[in-house]
Amino acid sequence: MSKTKPFVISKSLVMTAYKLVKVNAGSAGADQQTIADFDMNLENNLYKIWNRMSSGNYFPPSILAVQIPKKTGGERVLGIPTVSDRIAQMVVKLNFEPLIEPYFHSDSYGYRAGKSALDAVGIARQRCWKYDWVLEFDIKGLFDNIDHDLLMKAVTKHTDNKWVILYIKRWLTAPMQMPSGECIVRSKGVPQGGVISPILSNLFLHYVFDMFMSRNFPQVKWCRYADDGLIHCATEEEAQRLKNVLEKRFHECLLELHPEKTKIIYCKDGKRTKEYPNMHFTFLGYDFRRRMTVNKKNGNRFLAFTALVSKCALKLMHARVRRYNIPRRTQCSLEDIAKNMNPILRGWFNYYGHYTPSALNSFRWSIDKSLAKWAMRKYKKLKGHKTKSVYFIQKIKESSPNLFAHWKQGKKIMVV
Repeated sequence: MSKTKPFVISKSLVMTAYKLVKVNAGSAGADQQTIADFDMNLENNLYKIWNRMSSGNYFPPSILAVQIPKKTGGERVLGIPTVSDRIAQMVVKLNFEPLIEPYFHSDSYGYRAGKSALDAVGIARQRCWKYDWVLEFDIKGLFDNIDHDLLMKAVTKHTDNKWVILYIKRWLTAPMQMPSGECIVRSKGVPQGGVISPILSNLFLHYVFDMFMSRNFPQVKWCRYADDGLIHCATEEEAQRLKNVLEKRFHECLLELHPEKTKIIYCKDGKRTKEYPNMHFTFLGYDFRRRMTVNKKNGNRFLAFTALVSKCALKLMHARVRRYNIPRRTQCSLEDIAKNMNPILRGWFNYYGHYTPSALNSFRWSIDKSLAKWAMRKYKKLKGHKTKSVYFIQKIKESSPNLFAHWKQGKKIMVV
């Protein structure tokens, strides 16, 4: 006679979680098991997850620590769970997320269905036109410093589901396996890279920042994407006052504002004529600064404080293209190069070309120059003929404008 499981978790929920994890792909965790390995014994592996979670006997394995470079320099540590653990986390996410999502603020954009980084950039862009000052804030080491007791207080406020609470607690303290092989027990923070971590960090900041601002400064406009946020102010004095208030608030919640990345910015344009030490900022890969702009209706030029692809993002994109080394891929056809490059080019141009697409022109042309160099190496008749190679690529561009993702938005004339 089989015993009743203490927790009711359907097998179909586990299957749904598995399908979502598989779509998201991801690398192997500490056990080195890939999704392909997991699939080799799929039915048994999914049964083990369901059985252990339903029985209350699921204990998360070690999380693999992987160091990755930051865009701004230095490194951050990602915590990569095993495939089985990602599925288990997804089971909890599918149950817990619908309970908390309705409570989240409309100006919280990170890790939420139906909201994106581009939405946050767009609303920030509009508000910079309306308000002269911005307080840009960044939370120092958010994922590493979230207090477990405060977080669990927020979790239990939204659910009394015992197995959801149990497994979230266990994930918070799951050991981290460092590159040296040493396992470190964690007493605070959530591992950046886990399936459940974005939801938990968002819930934490919902009470630390979002609700705090809504309750105490309901008239102030702000937007937040994970640990990056902007507060729009009418005066420098208001921005400084809010900065002081936030420093105290985050300290009370055992967090710290990043001293270098938290700053006050003056949104100088053609009408705002003051001088200030900070008159530009970078938010979600976009530089916000004064720039000459053309009125599409009448063709008049004017200075506007607007968003365009950041210098840092452009530098990284150029570096990625250089590493691919188009000119030396003479064993490939142009179609092969396009097939390999288009997925990432499409992502770049769809994101960074959404606002001020003309700022990508020089990058677009640099790709075409690399293609012209490829043509010079590929075809003997073009060897040493830079101008002919440029027009060779230009003709292909005109006859097959959909071949490369960046050609769809590009201009016909390429700089030689």
